[in-house]
Amino acid sequence: MIVVGLTGSIGMGKSTTARMFAEEGCVVWDADAAVRRLYAAGAAGAQAVAKLAPEAVGPEGVDRAALRRLALADPDLLRSVEQAVHPLVAADRAGFIDAARAAGEAVAVCDIPLLFETGAADDFDVVVVVSAPAETQRARVLARPGMTDGAFERLLARQTPDAEKRARADCVIETGDGKEAARAQVAALVARLRARGAVR
Repeated sequence: MIVVGLTGSIGMGKSTTARMFAEEGCVVWDADAAVRRLYAAGAAGAQAVAKLAPEAVGPEGVDRAALRRLALADPDLLRSVEQAVHPLVAADRAGFIDAARAAGEAVAVCDIPLLFETGAADDFDVVVVVSAPAETQRARVLARPGMTDGAFERLLARQTPDAEKRARADCVIETGDGKEAARAQVAALVARLRARGAVR
């Protein structure tokens, strides 16, 4: 089985591209969805956050908006939460990969926004970066409800620059020319990966 690490900066079209991999028959794990599961009431992530920031945890689990507000005021809190939660997310991902391998899947894709930032790139057979021109990225992000230039710049500052991601990638999916062009790139890549897996 080929295990793909899929990443890309905010506004590059990574989530849409992940869906395209699923449409091509790949099983896909979503880091953000894993965090949502872990932050549910009583889940391991919620218990970890409760020890660090009890005011960010309520009857429904972790209140992510409240946690973001607290983390903005205390950067050390963000680091502590990440140190507590990242191993739980990694364990969830490992379980997904084990299940995919046991099911005989040819290609498993892990959608991880902070793949390079968390040092996880070496865990994958292939690293795919989703990218678009900077002006396209900015327009997409600023079109989101409540997004401001300042918030966008702060998010970018936390992420590995796109140029570095592209340089470190095994493959780049370009999304600046629209969904159909990106879909064709994904289909071609999946075909190559399946062929590669078949001759291993």
